[in-house]
Amino acid sequence: MTEITSKTREIKLFIDGEYVTSSANKTFAVHNPATQDVIAIVHEATKEDVDRACLAARRAFEEGPWRTMTIKERCAKIRRMAEIIMERREELARLEALDVGKPFPVAYEFEIPRAAHNLQFFADFMEQQGSETYPMEEEYLNYTRYEPVGVASLITPWNLPFMLTTWKLGPCLATGNTAVIKPAEPTPMTVSLLGEIAKAAGIPDGVVNIVQGFGPHSTGEFMTTHPEVDLISFTGETTTGKAIMKNGADTLKRVSFELGGKAANIVFEDANLDKAIPTSIRAAFLNSGQVCLAGSRILVQRSIFDEFVERFKDAASKLKVGDPQDSSTNMGPLVSKEHYDKVTRYIKIAEEENSKLVFGGKRPELPDYLKHGFYLEPTIYIQENPKARICQEEIFGPIVTLIPFDTEEEALQIANSTEYGLNGVIWTDNLQRAHRVAHRVRAGTIWVNCWFVRDLRAPFGGFKKSGIGREGGHHSLEFFTEAKTVCLALS
Repeated sequence: MTEITSKTREIKLFIDGEYVTSSANKTFAVHNPATQDVIAIVHEATKEDVDRACLAARRAFEEGPWRTMTIKERCAKIRRMAEIIMERREELARLEALDVGKPFPVAYEFEIPRAAHNLQFFADFMEQQGSETYPMEEEYLNYTRYEPVGVASLITPWNLPFMLTTWKLGPCLATGNTAVIKPAEPTPMTVSLLGEIAKAAGIPDGVVNIVQGFGPHSTGEFMTTHPEVDLISFTGETTTGKAIMKNGADTLKRVSFELGGKAANIVFEDANLDKAIPTSIRAAFLNSGQVCLAGSRILVQRSIFDEFVERFKDAASKLKVGDPQDSSTNMGPLVSKEHYDKVTRYIKIAEEENSKLVFGGKRPELPDYLKHGFYLEPTIYIQENPKARICQEEIFGPIVTLIPFDTEEEALQIANSTEYGLNGVIWTDNLQRAHRVAHRVRAGTIWVNCWFVRDLRAPFGGFKKSGIGREGGHHSLEFFTEAKTVCLALS
């Protein structure tokens, strides 16, 4: 086992209201992606540990006060969690930057406040819910109750670990369920703190449990096959989603999946490039391109293609790649060596497919203390063939392809040509075209003249292989509840 120093955090499991070590004393190391220093030793949950967590969640659901307390009381505790998150904003943002390798300002200004808002929103939203009544003449009255399902397995990704965990935990808790959370193994630090945050907010023991580990033959598989788990909410890669779906099939677990993406960012000739270019830069390179909603395919109408390429290249060249803890950094490293190797393989693939390199494609020059970090410049290719692999496969890194098109119909054919359908972006000043194209792009969210704007009341999820189900607003509450009809005889 790697030595635990004063600078290395020890990440334990959080089960039934307390932090505990792995029952087999199994641990793994987490590295800072910017420097490769060991930043955490993490206790890996065994099958016995996962069983303890799931049984604790079941007891808390069946026997504890969480499910039966008033909505007002339950939601007050969730709001207190949100307040504690904001009180610890600096700490959480520093850890998120350290763990993921993202720029600190992104975590501090956006992700941690959004995580708090996720909890606040679903507490407020749940308190405002009513139910339907259906009178049958004068003899009977039907009314509906929405009751919690039970134990939820929440499996979250490494790119936005804290924010996306609260996106699931908010509606899970607000509806009265209990949770067993598995953070992604490369980025466990901030999510592990949700245990003490929940306890400090007065959430009863066993309601929130956190187990660390890997996927197949490890924590993930133990959770998704466990008989006490009733539903699974997963955000991550499509292949993993397929495996989870198989794992849950024998016990008929309900599932909600937000999976991969390969968004088309369509720029028409009448677009306002002063807005389209900086937003497209953000959509391509935010979090080093490690965002499922990334605008990684930029379709540009041929009449403005050359101008767009030059201006986009110029904007990308001004991004500062460097230390995530430096407030002037725009792009940090990729999250791990495994992921870095996967992303950089696409540079070779792009060359084999005769893609034209416009900018980037190599490791940037950085100070010595960052020499072991997994850095890649923002990388731009032109590719005329929309069927090329770099135009079809989710790279999940700072590599973007520019694809010219001539007509609206051609743009739609290219946009819909992948197996994904999570989101898309349309840039045009033509209102009729905006509606027309938005209706025909097969994706769960379409942004027009903007990107990454979210109303938590709206449904979120993907078409095709980008997901199953929807989350947000009523859609989240429907997933985390069972609808019960009560029919009352009045005569």
